[in-house]
Amino acid sequence: MGKDGGGGDGLEVPLLKRTYYHGNCPGCRLEKRNETRRGVPYTEFACMWLVTVCSTLPIQSLFPFLYFMIRDLHIAKQVEDIGFYAGFVGASYMLGRALTSTLWGIVADKHGRKPVLVVTLIAVITLNTLFGLSSSYWMALTTRGLLGLLSGMLGPIKAYATEVCRKEYSHLALSLISSSRAIGLIVGPAIGGYLAQPADKYPGMFSQEYIFGRFPYFLPCLCISILAVAALISCIWLPETLHKHNEATYSNNSIEAMEESLSDSNAEESSGGYWSLFTNWPLMSAITVYCLFSLQDVAYAEVFSLWAVSDRKYGGLSFTSTDVGSVLALSGLFLLIYQILIYPSVAKAIEPITLVRATAILTLPLLASYPFMTTLSGFNLQLVVNCASSLKNSFQVTTITVCNILMNDAVSQDLRASANGLSVTLMSIFKAVAPAVAGVIFSWAQRRQTASFLPGDHLVFFMLNAATVVGLMCTFGPHFARGSTKH
Repeated sequence: MGKDGGGGDGLEVPLLKRTYYHGNCPGCRLEKRNETRRGVPYTEFACMWLVTVCSTLPIQSLFPFLYFMIRDLHIAKQVEDIGFYAGFVGASYMLGRALTSTLWGIVADKHGRKPVLVVTLIAVITLNTLFGLSSSYWMALTTRGLLGLLSGMLGPIKAYATEVCRKEYSHLALSLISSSRAIGLIVGPAIGGYLAQPADKYPGMFSQEYIFGRFPYFLPCLCISILAVAALISCIWLPETLHKHNEATYSNNSIEAMEESLSDSNAEESSGGYWSLFTNWPLMSAITVYCLFSLQDVAYAEVFSLWAVSDRKYGGLSFTSTDVGSVLALSGLFLLIYQILIYPSVAKAIEPITLVRATAILTLPLLASYPFMTTLSGFNLQLVVNCASSLKNSFQVTTITVCNILMNDAVSQDLRASANGLSVTLMSIFKAVAPAVAGVIFSWAQRRQTASFLPGDHLVFFMLNAATVVGLMCTFGPHFARGSTKH
């Protein structure tokens, strides 16, 4: 196979092998189309962007109003206990996702990426709506946990992004996934901040007697669910990328083609199956860094909202949920500009892992400055908080984008969804721990405002910096191994 057809010297062409395109295989059809189609697949990228944003919106949309929701559900006996109970609601989604992400990755590798995307969006439409209608703490906890169990999209969508386009656009596709997730993680809380308690904020439009008055946190959840319906419809334009055929039947009903062969390492990895992922050290070291910075990110997201809305006598800023929404909305706008205009140039100029180290180092003084913002007020406070939030989120999306690229470069296509499912499982465990621990530390910090060492919220932001330092240390050898893919 793959021999020279010339004058009889019979020299083998080691870099080429025969492949076959099956007419009834969606993956083959897409590959054949991509061979002749030049340029960026804008339709697929736009639909993929919408699906990712809408499935990400519910993850952190509750944080701006969670403090008030827990208060209104009357589960906390003291004000200082609100952060404790809020932490478990924030953790329930991630715990549910941790339990099933690997399974969803395996399902995506066996039955297709697209069905997993559809299930996730249906879960968002139904369970996120029910969360907004929660009348008890346990209903809120349960609906968030179930939403996490059925949100299996994050791993498969990364694999999908690298498969739906030509190879030269795969890094652009992964950057698109990271940026759309980052935007969803910022815009979601902005929606929650602006639209929660509408009968109190906009009494001329919403009555206390009707549904949005009786369920003050329903409107932001409903709006996100409506957007998810639009994303579900957009799946019509997303082609399946998984190959579905029997390798033994290559000779029947196929179009013969020539393409580059897989490397020997990828062939060995494929033969090892799912368990070979655990011995792939470039993959596992990238996942480790990804998990540690994800833990810090979700802990920061919860702490920032709880800290901002808590009273100044407890070391907070006395913000309303609308104030928090405004900060997050401006951060989201800056993040969009950053991803389009700044990040591509930075990524080309700086080696990926060096970029992670640089953003981690810059994060340390930034987080250390947060407790001192309570000395500001008015315009100065708004300016400083908005700048700090924008910088923090741009640092985080840079780290996550680089980690996604490193993870996908470390595995072959047939294990890519499983690898991403594994990374999402491990990351979700870290993210499940983060809000619960952050909530406990936040409640403890509010009780020690007069402590001589790290008083009040100084303790909270010190712990966030400690997590950053651990993540930074794991980017150096012997903990970190570089993949073979060139930058």
